[in-house]
Amino acid sequence: MIEGMVAGGFEPVRDAFAANFERPPAYRDVGASLAVYRHGECLVDLWGGHLDRKGGRPWQRDTLVNLWSTTKGIAAICVALLVDRGAVRYEDKVADHWPEFATAGKADVTIAQLLSHQAGLPGFAEPTSLEDLFDQATCAVRLADQAPLWVPGTANGYHAATWGVLVSEIVRRVDGRSIGQFLAEEIAGPAGADFYLGLVPELDSRVANIIPPEQPVDLSTLELNPAMVLALASPQLDPARANDRRWRAAELPAMNGHGSAQGVARIYAAALSQELLSSPTLEAMTRIAADRVDLVVGFNPQWAMGVMVNGSGGLGPAPKAFGHGGWGGSVGCADRKSGIAIGYALNHMGPDLVGDPRATSLCNAIFICAGAN
Repeated sequence: MIEGMVAGGFEPVRDAFAANFERPPAYRDVGASLAVYRHGECLVDLWGGHLDRKGGRPWQRDTLVNLWSTTKGIAAICVALLVDRGAVRYEDKVADHWPEFATAGKADVTIAQLLSHQAGLPGFAEPTSLEDLFDQATCAVRLADQAPLWVPGTANGYHAATWGVLVSEIVRRVDGRSIGQFLAEEIAGPAGADFYLGLVPELDSRVANIIPPEQPVDLSTLELNPAMVLALASPQLDPARANDRRWRAAELPAMNGHGSAQGVARIYAAALSQELLSSPTLEAMTRIAADRVDLVVGFNPQWAMGVMVNGSGGLGPAPKAFGHGGWGGSVGCADRKSGIAIGYALNHMGPDLVGDPRATSLCNAIFICAGAN
């Protein structure tokens, strides 16, 4: 069932990967892949299971799948590359590059505050559907006109969908290309990484359909604060929509990157190498900007520049590991001290909005084997 390889000393990682296919049904992998690099060398390259519950098509090494918010970490690396090239600075005001944004109390919002979920725009105040989200230009206008929910910089609340609209607009205005084109030409292509924002139909045959959780969280049963309402209900996401062609074709850098585990790990490995980002830029990207409980997710993710630092321990025992997980269980992360870069992709979503025991168990095994604790 499990194919691929692990380097000597990383056998426990294979065991942890195989164990995810034997978990209770809510967290049981149907198809998945895992890749781990250290200083550019592939140490773990595993895949197994099937593209659907029927078991008709086996998961392959290059199988692609929608990775939800794992995409945010990749988009953050796109912004970091623009910072590294001097095209934008984290301390710049958003309005320096997007003048229309300087309305309704947002004139002094910085790129850093936007990336670290402190801008006060965790969702759309105007009712917004998934169909609306496909029109990123209109969504950007809505957010430019919208008043923040809190004074920017005084709190942080996970910008689940709006983060992607904001970052996409920044990249377009600074570079001129869409973020999907920038990613393909400047990062994924040079790194040989299977990761796409805006998937062409020719790659559909390699894509595993998302399998929604059997018992998803019922938002109506939760006590939601105003930040949660905006982030989780406007727009309200439907896992099954990820299997639509229109969804795959869109460039939604908060939630619809399609990639393999190898693709995610290669990009994080490239970020660790000084061939993509200089050491000062990587240091700035991973410097904690918001060190408080998040109003939406309910814990302290230690937000840096579009990635979380490992204050919660969800990325294993490496305290300075950084990255981003995705709704349902995927993850991409790295650790500067050990040189480890990780990508984990799967099609069967777990029931939790944040946190998944499968990804955590893999990160634990990987960093323990690497001695990164």
